[in-house]
Amino acid sequence: MSVDQDKVVRPELFDFHGVSMSHYFTDNWENIQNFKARPDDILIATYPKAGTTWASYILDLLYFGQTAPERQTSIPIYTRVPFLEIAVPSMDSGKQLADKLPTTPRLIKTHFPVQFVPKSFWEQNCKIVYIARNAKDNMVSYFHFDRMNMIQPEPGDWSSFHRRFMEGKMVFGSWYDHVSGWWKKKQTYSKLHYIFYEDMVEDTRGEIDKLCSFLGLSPSVEEKDRITGGVSFDNMKKNNMTNYSTIQVMDFKISPFMRKGKVGDWKNHFTVAQNEEFDEDYKKKMKDSTLQFRTEL
Repeated sequence: MSVDQDKVVRPELFDFHGVSMSHYFTDNWENIQNFKARPDDILIATYPKAGTTWASYILDLLYFGQTAPERQTSIPIYTRVPFLEIAVPSMDSGKQLADKLPTTPRLIKTHFPVQFVPKSFWEQNCKIVYIARNAKDNMVSYFHFDRMNMIQPEPGDWSSFHRRFMEGKMVFGSWYDHVSGWWKKKQTYSKLHYIFYEDMVEDTRGEIDKLCSFLGLSPSVEEKDRITGGVSFDNMKKNNMTNYSTIQVMDFKISPFMRKGKVGDWKNHFTVAQNEEFDEDYKKKMKDSTLQFRTEL
């Protein structure tokens, strides 16, 4: 994917309908809001760095692993599962890629908070797969991602990033609002499957089984075994079609796109004081939520 480096400038955050955003995800706003979803489209939704690529690859293999195996070796995952709201100069926008998808179903990903999702997805009663990751690991992953991704705002040092994350001043807004907003939606929208990243790490195969039953798919045992092996972190990290090494806005010399994929890596970053401050703030922000996360396995 060739990107004109001169046209890519690290963006500033600004408030957009009450959510911190950057212009790379709002420039095409009208077009995206008017996106025409089809009833069989499947939307993969996550807060950034919560397992989006993982879920995208699992779904892609479930639907097309056997019928179109050449996709797996020739088309990068970000083209197979376009990122709906992205609009970077000199690249096809996510919406253009989604509109051109030749597959049925179309797999499309978004980082939008629930209130930004184009209304046609609800009108068409599309299936949606949401993945949530515990806030501490999510924060660490987002920090390293912002360091290496030139279309993200400057992350600053760890302690200022830590504070900014707690304040919700991140692209796509507050983690707390994001996971809670989608969780609330699940209570009223039956076609939403909510997955926890930690469960995926602990029992990938079991979560794939649940996903299949949500999607109404019944692959053979061998096929599920093959997918479970293929989507292991180490295999995906080595796979140029899933590890984002073909995108030029990311600087792998700073940090790889797929770094560790572990649960509990936050312990290598949070100081004792940061952890105490975070826990106290978390309790306040999540006091009304029934959402339960695990920060270690």
